[in-house]
Amino acid sequence: MSAIAVAARSGVDNLSGRFRAGVVTTGKLVMLAVEASTTAASDIVRRRFSWSEFLLQAWFMTRVSLLPTILVAIPFGVIISVQIGAVAAQVGATSFSGAVNGIGILRQGAPLVTSLMIAGAVGSAICSDLGARTVREEIDALKVMGISPVQRLVAPRVVAALVVALLLTVIVAMTAMITAYVLNVGRGTISQGAYIDSFVSFSQPTDFLLAEFKALVFGFIATIVAAHKGLSASGGPKGVADAVNQSVVLSVILLAVVNVGITQAYVMLVPQGIA
Repeated sequence: MSAIAVAARSGVDNLSGRFRAGVVTTGKLVMLAVEASTTAASDIVRRRFSWSEFLLQAWFMTRVSLLPTILVAIPFGVIISVQIGAVAAQVGATSFSGAVNGIGILRQGAPLVTSLMIAGAVGSAICSDLGARTVREEIDALKVMGISPVQRLVAPRVVAALVVALLLTVIVAMTAMITAYVLNVGRGTISQGAYIDSFVSFSQPTDFLLAEFKALVFGFIATIVAAHKGLSASGGPKGVADAVNQSVVLSVILLAVVNVGITQAYVMLVPQGIA
């Protein structure tokens, strides 16, 4: 067999192996998502939910992600304002800069910034925590005692991430919109009334609902991915570090794909018009 044929066969085997691994990972993520969701819902209804763990994780997530989120939202609002302001000035549509800034931040900017913070700061912390517990065999100890790791550890973290993601999205949206408003109105490129009127005319309540829905979905996906990678970590500290890296990369890819799907569905299903 020639060297080219051997290389081709090796490449095909590598691709098929990665495809099978991707399918297996997807299946495990779906199973963990279903189990965590049903467990959290049933425990809340039966009053067996670990609210102490939920409050502890919610405070930890807020403490880890709040300041970085605000620090990212401010330059994000500056970039949006400068870029949109320059294009609006070129085409003579400065009066619509308020609408474009506000809607762009609500529909795309706020949930995306929140998702990146959840995946990067919160997700990595969740993955490292669960991964350390896994390599120290604490997860196996829970299973031996008849305690479900999903019920005890994953479900409270999922619910906490959903609540924190909702709140962070509001903070990001307000911070970025105030920053864009100060830059546009403060520089005198547009009056205060025209800026606000354009935003009110083109925005819809569903824009805010879309941002909150995206935050819920993104926070859920990032937490499930982090929990899965943490619970499947192996190989000591190096294995935990590799799991954290894989968690962040996979979360960002999934969030980008899901964001495209949700945005397209929103544009097709929700009528766009001037209020």
